[in-house]
Amino acid sequence: MTPTTGDARAAGRAAVRAHDENFPVAFLLAPADVRSDMGVVYAFCRTTDDLGDEGDGGPAARLAALDAWEADLRRAADGGEAPALPAAVAELADRRGIPLDVFTRLVEANRMDQRRSRWDTHAELIDYCRHSATPVGEMVLGVLGYRDAWRTGLSDETCIGLQLVNFWQDVGRDLRDRDRVYLPREAMEAHGVTVDDLRLPAATPGVRAVIAEEVGRARAHLEAGAGLHRLVPRRVALDLRMFTAGGLALCDAIADQGFDTLSRRPAPGRIGRARIAARALRHAARGR
Repeated sequence: MTPTTGDARAAGRAAVRAHDENFPVAFLLAPADVRSDMGVVYAFCRTTDDLGDEGDGGPAARLAALDAWEADLRRAADGGEAPALPAAVAELADRRGIPLDVFTRLVEANRMDQRRSRWDTHAELIDYCRHSATPVGEMVLGVLGYRDAWRTGLSDETCIGLQLVNFWQDVGRDLRDRDRVYLPREAMEAHGVTVDDLRLPAATPGVRAVIAEEVGRARAHLEAGAGLHRLVPRRVALDLRMFTAGGLALCDAIADQGFDTLSRRPAPGRIGRARIAARALRHAARGR
C-alpha cells in the first residue's frame, strides 16, 4: 500500500533529525508549508548521498541501491506504490511543478562517484557539479515557486561555488577516505603536482598554488550568484545570503592558512559562523 502524504512527510522529518547539518535548520522564518517541503528535499538529498557514500558491498552494490532508489521515485511519480520518502518527493515535485529530472540528476551524481574518482578538466568537474550541486538549488527554488532562467542561473553559480570550496576544504580527506581527487588533472599538471603530493602531511608550494587557483574559481562562482537573495521573499532571503556568506568565509579560511588543506581542515568554527550570521543580519537590515 502506498504511504499517505502524512507518512511520507514523517519520513522526511525523521531523516532531518538523524543528521546534524546546516540545511535542516535553515528557512526557520519561512511559511510552514515551505519548511515542510524543505524537510522533504533535505531528506531526499541526504538519503541519496548516503546511498552513494555509505552503502555496503562496494561500488556495484551502491550502484544497485541507487538504481532501486531512482526506480522507487519514478514509480511514485507514475502513481504506483513506493516507500514513504520517494512518495513524498513525487508528491512535492508534482504539486510544486519541479521536473523529476532535478531529483534524478542528483542520483546520477552519486552513480558518477562509483564509476570514477579523478577529473581531467575543469569542464568535467563543472558538469559533475551540475549533477551533484545545482539540482539542490533548483529544488529549493522550486519549493519557493521559482523556475525562471535568471534565478536558476544565480542559484547554479552559488551551488557550484559551494560544492567547489567544500572540495578544496577536504582535498586530503577525500583522497585518504574515498580515494577521490576532485582537483582537475590539468590544473595539477600545470603546477607539477601529482596525487602522491596530496598524500603528504602538508601541502607543497605546488599544491598550495593549485588550491589557491581553485579557491579563486570557487569564490568567483559564489560572487556571481550572490544577488539571488534580492530576488526571493525576505523571509527566506537571509538563508540564501548566509549560504553564500558561509562559502565565502570558507574561501577566506583556506586562504588564511596559506591554502594548505592537507595539514589541517579549514573551517570557520562556531565563532566564525556566529560572525557570518551577524554580518548577514546587518546587511539584511541595511537592505544590501
